Amino acid sequence: MMVKFIGKKLGQLLLHTVFWCGVLLFYTYFFGVDSSDFNYVLSFSLFLMPITIATTYVSIYKLIPEYLMTKRYFLFGLYSLYTLIISSYLIVISVFFGLVYLSGFEYSNMAPISRNMVFVAVSVYLVVLLVSAFKLLQLNLKHTEETKRLEHQIIETQLKLKEQELNYLKMQIHPHFLFNTLNTIYGFALKKADETPEMILKLSNLLDYLLYQADKPFVSLQEELNHIHDYIALEKMRFHDTLSISFTSQNIPDDLRIAPMLLLPFVENSFKHGVIKKGKLHVSMHIRCENKILCFNIENTHSRANSPQKGIGLENIQKRLDLVYCNQYTLAIDDTHEKFKVALTLNLNV
Repeated sequence: MMVKFIGKKLGQLLLHTVFWCGVLLFYTYFFGVDSSDFNYVLSFSLFLMPITIATTYVSIYKLIPEYLMTKRYFLFGLYSLYTLIISSYLIVISVFFGLVYLSGFEYSNMAPISRNMVFVAVSVYLVVLLVSAFKLLQLNLKHTEETKRLEHQIIETQLKLKEQELNYLKMQIHPHFLFNTLNTIYGFALKKADETPEMILKLSNLLDYLLYQADKPFVSLQEELNHIHDYIALEKMRFHDTLSISFTSQNIPDDLRIAPMLLLPFVENSFKHGVIKKGKLHVSMHIRCENKILCFNIENTHSRANSPQKGIGLENIQKRLDLVYCNQYTLAIDDTHEKFKVALTLNLNV
């Protein structure tokens, strides 16, 4: 690490040295126009170099990064004015240096361009402005890259948080679903019902789905419907003649995929909170697909006074829809005194 750091600093030092040598050549060429006194031109150029270097480094290492880039514009303007005054004063001294020490108070012996303070100032500030513009561009590019990197980190963090929240919601749905189903089997086992082995088989299919499929981001829609059928079969055994159920499907493509355990909680909710009226619990479900747009409707007999419909499953499924299908679904819940209806429209093109 130390060797790399030293190598980087030596590289920067070499680059700066080469650049300032180039500036010195520029000065000797610029101030040497219409002058044959090379010694005068070189000495005058060498005298200007510290002024140019100091002004440039103050600009690129102090004024721009500490005040301009941090949007402290008043201080940037104030200190820039101080720098301009001091550097202008030194430029005036350089002209007098050429007049007094290099030409022996002989105005005619001075290089023509070095006599004009405006030209001398332009040559110095031209270098300062070019280097400052390059530094500003470099800092802007670095700031842009840093902003993109931070945005990328923020997006990654948000995705991880959403993934964790989604997994948490799934963990809540699974025990909730299993608890209800196991209660049903327990009741049948107490009565030593003949349907108990078949119920356990159906439950094992559902457990296989929960353990090996529900952790996937997407599963086949047909697979989700098959497990809804298994769940309905369990409920039919539990309710016997007190259940009236209708489940129809239309235009279900084999290649259509959906987030796992997305529809099943709605079905579970209709049985858990449904109310038997006139000797029957009525549950009606219909699902159809048109151009990869899924329409799912379910309703059940209901009584507000006896059975609140708000449960963990329904609340969690709404959160999962927001996470997985944000702005790609509509969910309408119609809670009347006699019926509880859910209508879900889902865009499965995502």
